Amino acid sequence: MHKACPLSELAPGEALRLNTAPPIAVFHTEEGELFAIDDTCTHQDASLTDGWVEGCEVECPLHASKFNLRTGKVDAPPAKLPVRVHEVQVVDGDIMVIESDEEPNLPPGLTVNGHI
Repeated sequence: MHKACPLSELAPGEALRLNTAPPIAVFHTEEGELFAIDDTCTHQDASLTDGWVEGCEVECPLHASKFNLRTGKVDAPPAKLPVRVHEVQVVDGDIMVIESDEEPNLPPGLTVNGHI
């Protein structure tokens, strides 16, 4: 389990990146929901934390692939593979992320530790 930050420090509409291997993006939507997915686009090495959130999707800032924050599925190309989804809980006012046991889908050339 990873501690992201106190809930009070992540305003609705904001996201943060956890320096895990691979990195995890935590999103607090305008609707007040919390989601955590792998932070790296599966098409090319780009941080989804830097993307645009609309509803329940995040758009990659590099080539506009869209990922569903609930399921991790790709909603728009050029990405073809989904990102992992992680469980989010608020424990004693802190956002906690329970990392998925699934293998991550990383873009070509990247390993789990981000080295080529």
